[in-house]
Parts: sequence; C-alpha cells; structure tokens
Amino acid sequence: MTGCRLCGSEALASVVDLGATPPCESFLAADQLDLPEPAYPLHLRVCTACWLAQIPPLITPEETFKEYAYFSSFSTSWVEHARTFVADAAERVGLGPDAFVVEVASNDGYLLKHVVERGIRCLGIEPSVNVGAAARDAGVPTLTEFLDPATGAGVRAEHGPADLVVANNVYAHIPDVVGFTQGLRALVADDGWVSIEVQHLLTLIEENQYDTIYHEHFQYYTVASAIRALASGGLALVDVELLPTHGGSIRLWARPAEAAGEPSRRVADVLAREEAAGLQELSGYTEFSARVAKVRRDLLKFLVTAAERGEKVVGYGAPGKGNTLLNHCGVRPDLLAYTVDRNPYKHGRYTPGTRIPILAPERIAADKPDYVLVLPWNLRDELIEQLSFVHDWGGRLVFPIPELSVVEVGVVKEVTA
Repeated sequence: MTGCRLCGSEALASVVDLGATPPCESFLAADQLDLPEPAYPLHLRVCTACWLAQIPPLITPEETFKEYAYFSSFSTSWVEHARTFVADAAERVGLGPDAFVVEVASNDGYLLKHVVERGIRCLGIEPSVNVGAAARDAGVPTLTEFLDPATGAGVRAEHGPADLVVANNVYAHIPDVVGFTQGLRALVADDGWVSIEVQHLLTLIEENQYDTIYHEHFQYYTVASAIRALASGGLALVDVELLPTHGGSIRLWARPAEAAGEPSRRVADVLAREEAAGLQELSGYTEFSARVAKVRRDLLKFLVTAAERGEKVVGYGAPGKGNTLLNHCGVRPDLLAYTVDRNPYKHGRYTPGTRIPILAPERIAADKPDYVLVLPWNLRDELIEQLSFVHDWGGRLVFPIPELSVVEVGVVKEVTA
C-alpha cells in the first residue's frame, strides 16, 4: 500500500494486522474443496494526514459483487430498519408523488420496496446480477451497474435528478472514494439530499469489532474523515445520526455544498466524541491490536475446552464478519462442526478458508448442540429471540464480540474457559 486513497499521503500507520485470509464472501462449493484458494493480506492502517482508516485494494469490487451471496431481506430487523428509514426520510425530505429516489447498492430491493409502496418513483443501482434480479422480481426497478461519475450522469440524464440518494453500507465497499462520491453528486438534485449509512470507526475501535474488517471494506470512517471524503465530490455534511446497526453506525445526511448551510449541533457533538477518543491522533489506535488478540485467545480457549469436554459447538450465520473471525482465530470443523444460515444460496457450501459446512437452520434443532456460536453478533437481540428454542435442551448461545459471553435463559455471564 503506497498512499492514502483519499488524500494521497504516504503517512500510513498500522492499526491491526489480521494476517492473510480469503475474501469473506467467496463461499466454496463442494467441488472446490481440493482446489487452491487465494488469500490476501488483511492489514488495517490509518492515514495520519486525513485520518481515513483503510486496507489495500487487493481485490476488486467486480470480483466481490459479480455474484453476491448477501441478500438483505433475510434479516428481519434490517428490513424493519429500512421501512422506518423510508417513512422518516419521506417526512424529512418531503417526498411527494413527483419525487424521485435512487438507492446505490440497492441489493434485493429490501429498502426501495417501501418507496414503491408509497407510489414514489425510484431506481436501484445494484452491481450484483443475482440480487438485482431478485429486486426486479419484487417490483423494484433496478439498474445493474457500479456507480461512478459516468453512471451517475447517465441516470440523471435519463431519469432526472434525484431528490434523495440513499447509499447504505456501500461507502466502505468502494476503493475509488472520490469517484464514487462524484457519482453521488451527479445523481442528486442541486437542492437534494444524500443519506449514507456506514459503520462508525469509533464503535469498531471501542467495541473490539475487528471482524468487520474484511477485503470488501476498503475504508472505515469517522465523521471527521467522512466530511473530507464527501467534500472530495462536492458534498457537505449537514447532519449525523448514531445508529445501533452493525454494532454502531453513522447515518450521514449530506447535500451539495452550495445548498448545505451550517451543519447541525449533532455533527459537532460526534466530532467532539471522536476527538476525545483520540481518533485524530495515533493514541486512539495503539491498544486496539492487543484487544483483538485477546478476543482470539478467549474464543480459542473456549472452543478447545468445549472439545476436550466432548461438547458440541455449532455456528449460527455465515456473514462476512464471521469469516474474518474464524480465519483470524484459525477455527476449523474440529472446533466448530458446522454453521447454519437462513440464506438458501449458502446451503451446501463451505466458509472460505476455514472450510466449515453451511447448513439449513433446521439442523440445530435436530442435533441439539451444547453451544451455538452466533457469528452475526450485531443482531444479538433479534437472534436471542429467534434461537430461544436452543434452551429447550439446555443449549446456550455464545457471542464472541466485544468479549466472549454465554447467554442462558434470562442470564448473560462471562465465560472463562
């Protein structure tokens, strides 16, 4: 990695080195198990000039998103999050019958279907062929493209400027930050709004959420670094919301710079929190690597002890973050027999690198394991409810992040294996 992708500075400092892992969404079919599997360094650094945290762009978005394994609609809480957002945004922005909404990285239409239900004209821009097809089947107009300035200008020329552009959980996925931001500006009306949701680096650091570092996440934002990134494309931040999604996210409300006006008090408040945490200097990053190492040691100690006792541990979920965790910890099927996932696309496949089988969720009730390791820990409350049946046979849920904990009926306690 030779320089910062936002400002070009060569002053990059190491935050945490997770070794080399395969891309987290490259699930393996059975006939691929005896084939070589590429792995790439996963080393997070921060630019000490503009404070954008980033990893080298060792894979391309085309490799990741040509056929994508993640369908947003399989998360009940995420669909509800999208519904609430559309209702609130319609009021905030004043979306009437003549409005036009564009969502970038619109996935399977999980959000825009709520816009369609309101009778508001919309368009999804989604690079993955398979999930874009699912969106169209659900009645959401979808263009199969990556966003860049040319795509943005083309959509604007054909459909007109957008009153609202939504970009949820994509701003980290693009190596060309400046070009993507220019694409957002090309889409939005001169007096329009852009809403971006992205994981907050502040909570990532504070809550040990290192498993959200993976190859398709090229950068990790504070509000301070997001302001600089938005400015690179002619957008200005006017408001920010702190969200619980993905363990802690920020919703950035931006407008074209000429229409933005003064930012809200909330922007200043979050900037002050980031500064107090030391994220505008190296002191805020120096202890993170040691805390990551402890997560690894604690999880391995728990799994090894369970195996020695003859107890069965299986996983729940096969998210990208889970694959970072499993690869970093060196977990294999001898310690985690299998994992399950609600997405049928993943059934019969294997996790990248660790080669753990992915089965249908019904397998848990059939096998009655002693422990279920919950890999999408960010859905903790939702999954404690969904998996309450595990307690029928005395099974327990295990959450590895921010620190190892076991959930019993009505009880959460720390595990020291």
